[in-house]
Amino acid sequence: MRLEVLKILVVDDNHHMRMMLSEILRAVGLQNIYEAGDGAEALQQMRAHPIDIVLTDLAMEPLDGLDFVRLLRNSPDSPNPMIPVIMITGHSTMRRISEARDVGINEFLAKPLTTRGVLDRLQKVVDHPRPYVRTDDYFGPDRRRKVDPKYEGPLRRAADRQAAGPQARLPTKR
Repeated sequence: MRLEVLKILVVDDNHHMRMMLSEILRAVGLQNIYEAGDGAEALQQMRAHPIDIVLTDLAMEPLDGLDFVRLLRNSPDSPNPMIPVIMITGHSTMRRISEARDVGINEFLAKPLTTRGVLDRLQKVVDHPRPYVRTDDYFGPDRRRKVDPKYEGPLRRAADRQAAGPQARLPTKR
């Protein structure tokens, strides 16, 4: 992964956290780092600069990370609905992780931050991008992380049914 060419947007309402994360990124060779204090400012930055990856805090005011990603993924005037987003938070409960996943983040990183953790998440979104999925109530990266060979439920995606052949079990309507 050639980090030095990436353009990263760091979004956090805490100035010290933005500075710390920016310093971690610079220490590993990134040069093009942009900062925003909340989701609204982040959208402005994305309209002004060709950003490659967003690292955003979950808990911000007035526009928090969840609302920011929801707008980024679904708004008709989004500057880039398919940009990789890494959500960073000190609130790493299963409920918060699920909320972040369900608005369309690519990766999740719990505080306290480490250089290894930041690099690991950057590498995942760069080297192992997941396809994007659109349904009636979701747009974002495929939430499935692995293929379970023991899965016997319905194959809901057209690509799954094509790969499985005519014997694929279709979902039943409820």
